[in-house]
Amino acid sequence: MSGAFKYILNTIPRPWLIRASLWIRPLLDFYWRGKRYTDPINGKSYRRFLPYGYGTMRANVLSPGTLSLERHRLCWLYLKRHTGVFSDALKVLHFAPEQAFYPRFRALKNIDYTTTDLNSPLADVKADICALPFKDNTYDLIICNHVLEHIPDDLKAMSELLRVLKPGGLAILQVPYQADRQETFQDDSITDPKKRAEIFGQYDHLRVYGLDYFDRLRSVGFRVEAFDIAQELDASAIEKYGLAPGELIPLAFKD
Repeated sequence: MSGAFKYILNTIPRPWLIRASLWIRPLLDFYWRGKRYTDPINGKSYRRFLPYGYGTMRANVLSPGTLSLERHRLCWLYLKRHTGVFSDALKVLHFAPEQAFYPRFRALKNIDYTTTDLNSPLADVKADICALPFKDNTYDLIICNHVLEHIPDDLKAMSELLRVLKPGGLAILQVPYQADRQETFQDDSITDPKKRAEIFGQYDHLRVYGLDYFDRLRSVGFRVEAFDIAQELDASAIEKYGLAPGELIPLAFKD
């Protein structure tokens, strides 16, 4: 099965996958139902999660019901426990909206919800993250996960996110990073997709972030905190939800 997933991920365009998931998810949700693992996004339990990965396949990470990965479930738990997105009147901007989140945020009556991306069929506004068509100080919450590693000028994109965020607002800006790497590595001369996948982790990634990612966010003006779910959940709960132990959520605030 992992071979089939790998073939699909590497050959079928992302917009097609998004559309196909609308009918695939109910089938997967029914077939893999069980008790061992729980997806906090839909509250359902499964006997296992599915494999996923563009290069090396990771076992037991993709939820059958929501198609969420570790990072999605981690973000959801933070949003539920520490923000008012499910109760308060907020203006929310969501970049490259994830399928696991999109229908649930769209259904919320308390938020003014806008999605944006250059290519996603789920985007309300087709926009370049480095030149956003939104006014200064517009949004209370920005969700922009696993986007910046695709952007040539990530510091410009960070500055734009800061510009459209309201004072007192929060941007959740997850990226793939290596916890044992101190400095971000980028080499624009590497253009071969296979070489990029080997070095950066995915064929369309432009860099591999290190722990200095948090300082990169600070350099454009954000106040940054790192949230560790292990402060709230024990090891058994982390395993039950299919989270990646040790992964930190970058929380970027505008003072």
